[in-house]
Amino acid sequence: MARTHAEWKQLAAELKIEGRAFINGAYTASADGRTFECINPANGQKLADIAWAGEADVEAAVRAARAAFDSGKWSDLAPLARGKILKRFAALIREHGDELALLETLDVGKPIGDTTSVDVPGAAYCVEWFAEAIDKIGGEVAPVDPKLVGLVTREAIGVVAAVVPWNFPILMASWKFGPALAAGNAVIVKPSEKSPLTAIRIAQLAKEAGIPDGIFQVLPGAGDVGKALSLHMDIDCLAFTGSTGVGKLIAGYAAQSNLKRVWLELGGKSPNIVLEDCADIAKAARTAAGGIFYNMGEMCTAGSRVLVHRKVKEQFLAEFKKAADGWYPGEPLDPATSMGAIVDKIQYDKVLSYIDKGVSEGASLICGGKATHTDKGLFIEPTALDCQRADMTTCKEEIFGPVLSVITFDDVEEAIRIANDTEYGLAAAVWTANVTTAHQVSRRLRAGTVWVNCYDEGGDMNFPFGGFKQSGNGRDKSLHALEKYTELKSTLIKL
Repeated sequence: MARTHAEWKQLAAELKIEGRAFINGAYTASADGRTFECINPANGQKLADIAWAGEADVEAAVRAARAAFDSGKWSDLAPLARGKILKRFAALIREHGDELALLETLDVGKPIGDTTSVDVPGAAYCVEWFAEAIDKIGGEVAPVDPKLVGLVTREAIGVVAAVVPWNFPILMASWKFGPALAAGNAVIVKPSEKSPLTAIRIAQLAKEAGIPDGIFQVLPGAGDVGKALSLHMDIDCLAFTGSTGVGKLIAGYAAQSNLKRVWLELGGKSPNIVLEDCADIAKAARTAAGGIFYNMGEMCTAGSRVLVHRKVKEQFLAEFKKAADGWYPGEPLDPATSMGAIVDKIQYDKVLSYIDKGVSEGASLICGGKATHTDKGLFIEPTALDCQRADMTTCKEEIFGPVLSVITFDDVEEAIRIANDTEYGLAAAVWTANVTTAHQVSRRLRAGTVWVNCYDEGGDMNFPFGGFKQSGNGRDKSLHALEKYTELKSTLIKL
């Protein structure tokens, strides 16, 4: 049965929050005693003091991970046996779903309706999916000289560091540790300092499920922890989701150290193209509103640029403004809320500065544009800007907030040119009634995911997720994710 607003508030008041690191099977304070404050962005209140891992903690975690991996107590388990343990882990995530959803909502300001229906169930589903998949993946017998037997096998890569973002903390973490654990690796999760709570909590659930000590660890802290992991000579692979700027730093650290595998899921400035022959302008407008305002726009795939044909622009904007009215921010613990708080003051100020920049460069406000304050909370209205040029700042840079840039075009060629005129290539969409146009435009859009007559669909694990250009490399989700966390080995046996 769904909980009421009052019930969620009561649960929040009773919640006990764990803030320590999880190293080698146990919660522990940082070696030097450093902590940082975890703040609820909806009201400015402190939730907990969180351990800030230092160099000694990184060394302890990596040492434990290496020993656990080399022991074979996880990597040498039959895939079916690992799968059974991971299924128990997924079941425990579901069993503690309300607690985890509450932690996520308090930590980053996400609406409780989203964390209970998307974030936490999605994480459990991801772990379960890879648990089911891992014993279905075989190797190859290569066609070689009959005097030889040639085998091609996959082996766990070793110690994996997963540096994960704050916008979907538990879900994005699961996209890393799910396949990495399934493949037999030891994993160290470094959550964002803006969102450490669910990663810390599920570490204990992993242990309860039967994942051996040292195989799943959590090191909270700031960028210095991620840097230490990136530079560490005994980390074999680092998977990162976050900004393109930080991704470049991490790639550099890997090059400076041991050339560890680095997989990067980075920023986006995704174009959502509404062509003249769009069959349902109202639906396109409603979907565009969801594509930018869901999760307060704090999404790498956010449809932050709508490219609309001049002939349907007026109709589209009228429908869009009606749709935007349904996305007004409110109390995150209220199940009726569709938009919550911006994650912290830094991001809040950044988003507002982009709105000001857009207006100063000549964009006109279609809706929103203001901050809303409730009990020191960090809330911003759903905002859309009618941009006169496609090269305006708000059209080019990733804002990571509820701010849409609307760009007008006159023909398909112009739309494709504008859409691809970006350093990013994570996602895109096109709205058209013509199936030929849909195929032709999709092929020419330089993006890892293209939606046709929808946006942000395909939430199941069967679709690989990642980007072109400076949106990163490698793919999360799907069987392709296992490629990131395994090494190919060729074995030739002479008969």
